[in-house]
Amino acid sequence: MDRHTRKNLKTDKFALEVSNTFDFLSEHRTETIRYGSIGLAVILLAVGIHFYRGHQQGVREEALAQAIRIDDATVGANVNQANLHYNTDEEKAKARTKAYGDLAARYRGTQEGAVAALVLAADAADAGKMDESEKRYRDTVDSAPKLYGSLAKLSLAQVYAAEGKAADAEKTLRDLIAHPTLIVSKEQATIALGRLLSSTNPAEARKILERLRTERSAVSQAAVAALGEIPQNPAK
Repeated sequence: MDRHTRKNLKTDKFALEVSNTFDFLSEHRTETIRYGSIGLAVILLAVGIHFYRGHQQGVREEALAQAIRIDDATVGANVNQANLHYNTDEEKAKARTKAYGDLAARYRGTQEGAVAALVLAADAADAGKMDESEKRYRDTVDSAPKLYGSLAKLSLAQVYAAEGKAADAEKTLRDLIAHPTLIVSKEQATIALGRLLSSTNPAEARKILERLRTERSAVSQAAVAALGEIPQNPAK
């Protein structure tokens, strides 16, 4: 992913509209394709933040809310009294990393700690630090509540794919298909698997995706779109 794409990859515009995870990703298929696998991880992160925002309460939730405020902070001459403000991008980035890092460490195993860990994992992937991103996602899969663990697992599959670890990515996605959650549906994981296999095993990818043609509208449309991305004459 080039620097320009990473710079313009924002989560808030996605989080504002989420009502159903799969429908959300389907409606924003263009952005998903444009930003690639790491972009998808950040989109999924937005879903996690949105899901959290609907259930705010207590000290942990307030700590996460304060960390999220840093994302909206102004920088330099662009002052908005309603938001936090930093003199430089470096100051903002340092404060953001510390806030989410403290939250992830202090509240590991909770939904708030999971969201913070997802932020850090996505940041690492965005910076090209794939080993760190993989490590953070794997830890979140192991420690987070089930819903957030599934979100981390789907993101982890995208990181595996970006690292060239196709077998690990496929294994992870098939596990998600067998164990869907409210956040990551069976259909969503199936389409991700179809896209993963599209270049290495197009026949299997078509077989997987064809099964979804008769599903509800959003699923069917996403499946048809994924089918359209499969090479018609793959190299032998």
